[in-house]
Amino acid sequence: MADERPLNRRRFFREGLRELFRPLANALDPVHRVAEELGKLEQPYEPPRPVRHWLRPPGSLEEQRFREQCSRSGECVQVCPAKCIKIDHSGDQGEGVPYIEPNEMSCVLCTGLYCMHACPSGALQPTLVEYIDMGVAVWHESLCLRTHGENCTICVDQCPVGAKALLLVDGKVEVQQGCTGCGVCQHECPTTPKSITVTPKSAR
Repeated sequence: MADERPLNRRRFFREGLRELFRPLANALDPVHRVAEELGKLEQPYEPPRPVRHWLRPPGSLEEQRFREQCSRSGECVQVCPAKCIKIDHSGDQGEGVPYIEPNEMSCVLCTGLYCMHACPSGALQPTLVEYIDMGVAVWHESLCLRTHGENCTICVDQCPVGAKALLLVDGKVEVQQGCTGCGVCQHECPTTPKSITVTPKSAR
């Protein structure tokens, strides 16, 4: 019994101290959580990257599937006779997969449609011209030279699809259902900013 007394006494004091400091521990717990949250606030804020839409080569799959399936081999870039298809492996432009910047060079819907047939992954599917859907042209009337008295018809004249895509109706440019979104009209438009631009299909 005498040997148990020091042990019991130590246990008594230990339990007593635990009970004594329990309110303090409970009070500090929310403070600790607040301090953790404040620490998170001190981290540099990185705003979410804005969603950007890119004009993809003809025959491309739906955007997400295109990104996932594309092998990034660059074969479509190599065979393009217009040299309009680009790939930026850093991901800064085009999210790292093939894209077209029509202000620099547009797809010309070449006779061979070589990019589709060169694609090794199936991200570009062989498609007849009349079924190509890269996007759709949008005419900005207030910017157009025609609105300011000039008889400009460049976008209509240069369109590789012709009247199926662009028409002049009552002196105004009208985009038709046959528009493929190739970007020739945007590329050839002489105004800055462009009076006609292509909205990629992923943005519709």
